[in-house]
Amino acid sequence: MKQLAVTSKIIKSVYFSPEDGQLRICFKNGEERNFRDVPETEVTAMCAAPSPGQHYISNIRAHYPRIAA
Repeated sequence: MKQLAVTSKIIKSVYFSPEDGQLRICFKNGEERNFRDVPETEVTAMCAAPSPGQHYISNIRAHYPRIAA
């Protein structure tokens, strides 16, 4: 799993495994959420978005299966 650069008001760090589509998002409030089957293009778009937090809410949170931390 590799760490990706992100500048966000709510997201502290992003980790992604392109081999299996696992995405881990660590939030500044201490929460951590893990997802599976996330396409690399979606993760790249989130990290490059003007608001990565809003992109996460709109395009990832309810669209990909969440897995236990």
